[in-house]
Amino acid sequence: MHIRHLALISAAVFIVSCAPKAPETAQNGSAPAATAAAEKPAVVQAETKETKPVMDILTNPAKATEKAPETFKVKFATTKGDFTVEVTRAWAPLGADRFYNLVKAGFFTDVTFFRVIEGFMVQFGIHGDPAVASAWRGARIMDDPVVQSNKKGYVSYAMAGPDTRTTQMFINFGDNARLDSSGFSPFGKVTSGMNVVESIYSGYGEGAPGGNGPDQGRVQSQGNKYLRADFPKMDYVKSASIE
Repeated sequence: MHIRHLALISAAVFIVSCAPKAPETAQNGSAPAATAAAEKPAVVQAETKETKPVMDILTNPAKATEKAPETFKVKFATTKGDFTVEVTRAWAPLGADRFYNLVKAGFFTDVTFFRVIEGFMVQFGIHGDPAVASAWRGARIMDDPVVQSNKKGYVSYAMAGPDTRTTQMFINFGDNARLDSSGFSPFGKVTSGMNVVESIYSGYGEGAPGGNGPDQGRVQSQGNKYLRADFPKMDYVKSASIE
């Protein structure tokens, strides 16, 4: 979500277009930053009797309000294999509820791992359909207190400042406890398939303008068409389902 969420390090500056500057990190790349939301997100689709329930939620975030179970597991099928995330709602209740609703709505179908930095983290969560991505850009949730640390395999949301979490998230490749003080609150952890997560293609590195990876603004506005044309080696989430 630049994870539209984060910071600067040494010579690499990671700024999401229109996003506030993210906090600094000591090493291994800028903090996961999400693209800043527009003040007035576009209305993507009017509700009709013919609208399918899942698509209705995908384009109407206000309907994604179901409370998550206290613990649940989500299986991700990707172009590199499968991995499982176990969520503990008590760690970050608002983040867990949002994730639960996204999975149930099928949000993570054909979603790219658009920012992968070796030794740091892998970021994903911008929908490949620009209409759906636009619907969620302004669907912010408030911050959760940081209860767990950003250790290897733990999953947190990317941010563009306080109370800006939407759909972008990242999986830590190592111990990134320095992110804890900046408000990155883990809501789950990878319990199987971490080797799959670590094999996700990382050759494009940091995102534009600080690196050769995708520009988040173009990912938002052009979706998978842009990514497949300019970054053909990227890996994708094929589907995510609650076990």
